[in-house]
Amino acid sequence: MKQDFYQQLEQQLDELREEGLYKNERIILGEQAAEIQVGNGESVLNFCANNYLGLA
Repeated sequence: MKQDFYQQLEQQLDELREEGLYKNERIILGEQAAEIQVGNGESVLNFCANNYLGLA
């Protein structure tokens, strides 16, 4: 019964991936700032922090 549940969850996740609706979380390397480094080494602008302008 537990395996059926896990298989159903995996099927739903696969469907979300196929539809382009699955979101991979980005890991932030370092402190929150206007510009941050994420897990793959990419430098991106950070609009999800309370201090994204660096004024706080």
